[in-house]
Amino acid sequence: MAAANSALFKNQRCLVIAPHPDDEAFGCSGTIAKLKACGSKVFVIAVSAGDVHHYNVKKYAYVTGQTRHEEFEAAMKTLNVDDYELVFNDSEVHLKLDAMPLKELINVFEKDCRLAMDKIKPTMVILPAISYNQDHEAVFRAGFTACRPSLPGVKPFQKIVLSCEYPALAWSLEREKFHPNFYVDITDYLDLKLKALSCYKSQVRSGIHHCSAENVEWISRVRGREVSVEAAEAFMCHRFLT
Repeated sequence: MAAANSALFKNQRCLVIAPHPDDEAFGCSGTIAKLKACGSKVFVIAVSAGDVHHYNVKKYAYVTGQTRHEEFEAAMKTLNVDDYELVFNDSEVHLKLDAMPLKELINVFEKDCRLAMDKIKPTMVILPAISYNQDHEAVFRAGFTACRPSLPGVKPFQKIVLSCEYPALAWSLEREKFHPNFYVDITDYLDLKLKALSCYKSQVRSGIHHCSAENVEWISRVRGREVSVEAAEAFMCHRFLT
């Protein structure tokens, strides 16, 4: 469980697949910032956004898909990613990705969307960890399948495949618990992570809520202490080929 060193983050082509706009900010925006600082290219796919009624939230009880899209664009510009895409800006799909045939969602990531793996040929892929959210699970299953090994030349091969943490993972079944085995030192990028997160005004909560900026900072500092650095992001590593 060692913190990944900076050399690993040079010359990568990283594809981040986020179920919704904001998941990449919560989960791996510090790593995105580090990759960019090391000269790598980063591409972000947000799978779906749509009009949503938030439960027990006063100020942002109703948020439109357009607002989510605008927040996503602001966060991507803050992180200076190389390209980004929102695949489904559609309330009929949002929070219903588990109803889409898995094969169709796999195809989206492999070849159908603008930033598909066949087109940008990533060397690193960051997926969402499984949680109680049905969209997160559907995106993980499809993304994990899209990263399956293949014969050389048949399809792009991603040497590094990770799943990123998300504050809501605290509420999960024992058999689905997040067990990190890969850490990224984001000490120099924590402020930028929090700045990117602040772009999602409709999603970030206040006070002791698990999706508050304060909690995200605490999680980063706790993960950092686990590997003796000031701040870190934690991942589950599914493949690491050198």
